[in-house]
Amino acid sequence: MKAVIIGAGEVGYHIAKSLYSTNDVIVIEQDEEACKRVDELDVQVIQGNGANVSILSKFIKGTDILMAVTGSDEVNIVACMASKLLVGDKSKLKTLARVSNPDYIDKPIAKRVSIGIDVMICPELAMASEVAQILAIPSAIDAESFAEGKVEMMELVVSKGSYFANKMMKDLHLTDCCIISAIFRKDDVIIPHGEDSILENDHIVVIGQPSAMKDIRGLLGEVVGRRSKVMIIGGGVVGFYLAKLIGKSEADIKIIESRKTRCEEIADELSGVLVLHGDGTDINLLKDEGINEMDVVVSVTDSDEKNLLCSLIAKKLGVKKVIARSDRSDYISLFEMVGVDSAVSPRGATVNEVLKLTMGTGIESITTIEGQKAEIIEYTASGKSKIVGKPLRDVKFPSGAIVSMIVHNGRTIVPRGSQVIQENDRVVVFALPSSIEAVEKLFK
Repeated sequence: MKAVIIGAGEVGYHIAKSLYSTNDVIVIEQDEEACKRVDELDVQVIQGNGANVSILSKFIKGTDILMAVTGSDEVNIVACMASKLLVGDKSKLKTLARVSNPDYIDKPIAKRVSIGIDVMICPELAMASEVAQILAIPSAIDAESFAEGKVEMMELVVSKGSYFANKMMKDLHLTDCCIISAIFRKDDVIIPHGEDSILENDHIVVIGQPSAMKDIRGLLGEVVGRRSKVMIIGGGVVGFYLAKLIGKSEADIKIIESRKTRCEEIADELSGVLVLHGDGTDINLLKDEGINEMDVVVSVTDSDEKNLLCSLIAKKLGVKKVIARSDRSDYISLFEMVGVDSAVSPRGATVNEVLKLTMGTGIESITTIEGQKAEIIEYTASGKSKIVGKPLRDVKFPSGAIVSMIVHNGRTIVPRGSQVIQENDRVVVFALPSSIEAVEKLFK
């Protein structure tokens, strides 16, 4: 497949890194330093303006997908529109534009096919949606849903005294409608079997029916129906959209924002949300607003360094769960190393959407977890899929992957060896990067 990426910032670089090993990748970027960085990958790098028609016309022929992910909405939109005009109506070219301005997009992912954009994605809104899902499950540090909400995933940290701590898999008495798909232990990823043990500080990935996940949350001591107290530091696009999302779930929300005019805008738009004009690193302000009583503090300013500082202060003042935005991918592991419970990045959603477009037919959604140590992929099985029509025990499934859940005619099933996947079944697969190509072949 031939892919053109316009923009080699954090998002563009990681898209190129995800694609270059198995695809023909061309990157167009104006900044010289960014060009040097992405040139370390086995890709063709062109220094210039990706919205320049004369540059595009040289490389667009035969392109399967064009992704415009610069920091300028207008450049990205023009690049996609120009590319479609250059190749004509009969071309199968797919285009994706990264857009952040709320005037252009009001939800994480949209389609604007009429103007030449197959997928328009707002990384900030996508990240806010991801954080909202995490907040909906107090015990989780990551959460996602699949198959129109019929399957849920949550990632948990096994703390001292937890129900899961120091137990073997075979000794866990979990409901039939959920499965522990993976254990992350330091740098290792374990697809567990009956004899494997879960240790303190392990991260575990649980996948199952929503009703079963409520049972898991009960085992962890969550009180259903209790109002959460959430403090959001930063009232930009992410903070505003996040407050708008979680406000529907009966949470008590406080937003701290340093710009007075922005505070007024948020207060006018969001009724029932307490908006405070101040600095999220002001310890006296945080104490006065009862930060020690908060269930969660979410720091989503435009500065990674400030988000880290706010998170560390919140931890020091007694907050049990802190979530921080990190635009730089190399900061994510650092954030979590020093005590941030969950570090989230706007680029993750964009990369996942690109992978969904480039990995072929049948893929409904992709979620990367623990950085990019593993992926959870939702497939729709076709009549031609090699995995269809035979018991799972007879399928040569790669050792680094597991079928975690099947949705058949609206019914969620935990797969056993005798289970037969049928055409149009939704199949949720947990896979290590080394096994993804082999899994794809089974669903083609």
